[in-house]
Amino acid sequence: MSALPKLSRFNENVLSKYQIYNSIFMTLPFDTINNTGVLLPLFHEVCKKGFEEGKNPTEIVETFFKKYQENPSDKEKTDLLFRFIQYIERQVVLFDAIEDAAFPVVNNMDGIGTLRNSKETAILGDKKEELKAYLEEFKVRVVLTAHPTQFYPGSVLGIITDLDKAIQEDDLLLIKKLLAQLGKTPFYKKEKPSPFDEAVSLIWYLENVFYESVSKIYNYIQNNIYDGNPMDNEIIDLGFWPGGDRDGNPFVTTKITLDVAERLRQSILRNYYRDVRRLKRRFTFDGVQEILTRIEKRLYKHVVRSYSKVNFSQKILLEELAAAREIVATKHQSLFIEELDDFINKVRIFGFHFATLDIRQDSRVHHKAFTQIVKDMQQIGDTTFPENYLHLSEKEQIEILSVVKGNIDANILTDEISVKTIESMYALKEIQARNGERGANRYIISNNQTALNVMETFAMLNLCGFENELPVDVIPLFETVEDLINSEDVMRTLYSNKVYRHHLAKRKNKQTIMLGFSDGTKDGGYLMANWGIFKAKEALTKISREFDIEVIFFDGRGGPPARGGGKTHQFYASLGPTIEDKEIQLTIQGQTISSNFGTKNSAQYNLEQLLSSGIKNDIFTKDQLNDNHRKLIDDLAKTSYKTYVDFKNHPKFLPYLEKMSTLKYYAKTNIGSRPSKRSNSDTLDFSALRAIPFVGSWSQLKQNVPGFFGVGTALKKYEDANRFDEIVEFYNASDFFKTLLENSMMSLTKSFFELTAYMANDKEFGEFWKLIYEEFKTTKRLLLKLAGHKELMENFPVGKASIEIREQIVLPLLTIQQYALKKIQELQKNEDNSEELEVFEKMVMRSLFGNINASRNSA
Repeated sequence: MSALPKLSRFNENVLSKYQIYNSIFMTLPFDTINNTGVLLPLFHEVCKKGFEEGKNPTEIVETFFKKYQENPSDKEKTDLLFRFIQYIERQVVLFDAIEDAAFPVVNNMDGIGTLRNSKETAILGDKKEELKAYLEEFKVRVVLTAHPTQFYPGSVLGIITDLDKAIQEDDLLLIKKLLAQLGKTPFYKKEKPSPFDEAVSLIWYLENVFYESVSKIYNYIQNNIYDGNPMDNEIIDLGFWPGGDRDGNPFVTTKITLDVAERLRQSILRNYYRDVRRLKRRFTFDGVQEILTRIEKRLYKHVVRSYSKVNFSQKILLEELAAAREIVATKHQSLFIEELDDFINKVRIFGFHFATLDIRQDSRVHHKAFTQIVKDMQQIGDTTFPENYLHLSEKEQIEILSVVKGNIDANILTDEISVKTIESMYALKEIQARNGERGANRYIISNNQTALNVMETFAMLNLCGFENELPVDVIPLFETVEDLINSEDVMRTLYSNKVYRHHLAKRKNKQTIMLGFSDGTKDGGYLMANWGIFKAKEALTKISREFDIEVIFFDGRGGPPARGGGKTHQFYASLGPTIEDKEIQLTIQGQTISSNFGTKNSAQYNLEQLLSSGIKNDIFTKDQLNDNHRKLIDDLAKTSYKTYVDFKNHPKFLPYLEKMSTLKYYAKTNIGSRPSKRSNSDTLDFSALRAIPFVGSWSQLKQNVPGFFGVGTALKKYEDANRFDEIVEFYNASDFFKTLLENSMMSLTKSFFELTAYMANDKEFGEFWKLIYEEFKTTKRLLLKLAGHKELMENFPVGKASIEIREQIVLPLLTIQQYALKKIQELQKNEDNSEELEVFEKMVMRSLFGNINASRNSA
């Protein structure tokens, strides 16, 4: 099977099966939607033909009703459109399940970018020892994030898992039943989830996917690269944001943080408990059976009794397992020892924490909270801070903050924000006591602008009674273009501070720095954000090496290219020696979790791709930009930045998003717990707008502006100057530049301007729509010219084919959404329309889900 070309394998195992199973799905009689399966293909055809003929969504919908329905009432029309939405949502799930089931066949699990391939390449190049040495230090940290754009309910996830298995086994009878079950299962949440609910949704992936796939990778490395010898490095770490990410989410409380940490602990212990019970069936030998029974009883006690007394730890469990292994090896001829080793490795990797719970808060919130803490402490006569502290210079304040110690009582604090901030830091101590230090040992400061922002957090942590050295990494997050430029000076100030430098020495001389692709793109556009982050990483690498610090970059990536997503493994493989790369850390969120890590096979494959990207960059290749390439990309980024900023400052920019997109409907859905903006203002403020609804709204319009706007204008500058051949040479010589533009091509591929072409005639927004469309056409034309291609993504045929099928599935959904938005605009001009308006607003909201899930990386 794998001998066939990849596209042939995709067509045979995904496209053909989807056509077969979808035809079965269309004939199933569901509640209230008996004839929907017959009408939907007809509606799809009307949509397709309508856009080809230049019709607008309203004309298309009305044409369909006129052609295939006999004088339907308004209610009958809207009812059928809602049924179409239900059907399409389930078609997306069906395609997801088929694509997931075919994953190991379509993607060569031993091919380029896998560990087997890396191992064989190293052996052929006589670099196995170099590879072993590299893997002693290199790590990948995947952080599951707290702001999903959509999670399927647990019930739907279960159906997807069962469908995946049934499709792999070609069990037609079960597939038919599962499709019927799918048709009757609710998709959307009636109530907004809490951060704890989001955590539970994500823990499903930890328990059912990562637990097995991560350990499988670790076992392979141990057995095939380290020849069965133990490793000190976990290789893959998991991070977790739901319940700890307080930045802008007013619903995260200290109780939720503690509850999520406990849920993580119980979840991993529950998995251990199941494994021990399985092991007992194998190890029925004297000496071993008794140890496993003892472990089983202790695990049971900790799983069924929430917040039970802490008298069991990773260290104790590993000691027990080591004793059992010794008996198996010396007295029982190592029978089944590989199964015991697998379990020991899981305990080493996941500990009692499963995934590290990160705490995150905005620097502006911290500063306000800290200022009040100083005042409250001074009010009760505490002399920790001098009376004139708040009037001192930043340099003088940092000197004081570096030596502050104490055990502050939250009851003395008069401000709610101060209390919440200090409580979240005390929660770190409690989690570490129960889950181990790796349970929660990172505090991230978003919107970090100065060294003072870091030191205020450092001081607050030291005021929370941590004995001896602070067992927490303080992580600044630089997001805007300006903050990225200033980041080197911020870190120089911190590294020069003796106390903070001593803290880093106790943290293995490592400093983690987070960089935000999402807000960077929103702030400065696609090219400037990516180039700005690249330059910041180089500068931060240089300054860190100067102070003998190993800097670790934590990338705040979203799903789509506009937020740092796209082909991430290719991006990391393209970084040169001027950027520290001992660890790859990145956020994974929303549909990107289910699309890239939703099954054991896809999770293993994509984790291996990330691992091998670091290996490729460090051992096999050294892609370094030369001076001429730097000048070119710097100039391209500046031109692109000016174009994007001018566009962002256009008087119609915010009104267009507010009136013509789905922006405000993100906040009204029950998709995630987070607000769509950081402020409570009724007016739309760009700086307070979150990246997810911002990027997601452009995606729903099928315009994907953040992934390309400004790129075309920047390239055209060189075409007009007859210097385009320089850009072509750069593109062919640099993996970094090529990957950057290939990810932009993905944004263009997912655009469909025919959907909103009617806006060109809009009195208020017509010229603005044309401005976007012209930049799209310029960018597309020049990227094709640059790559020497006739079509976008023609060098990624499987990815292109998958996108095309998904876009076809949701074409009717997009049409319905635009039809509803147009109806809303018309109804808002009248006053007596509240009931009708509510119906169409609900239609827009319901259409969001299917579009989001079909895109797999839309926000």
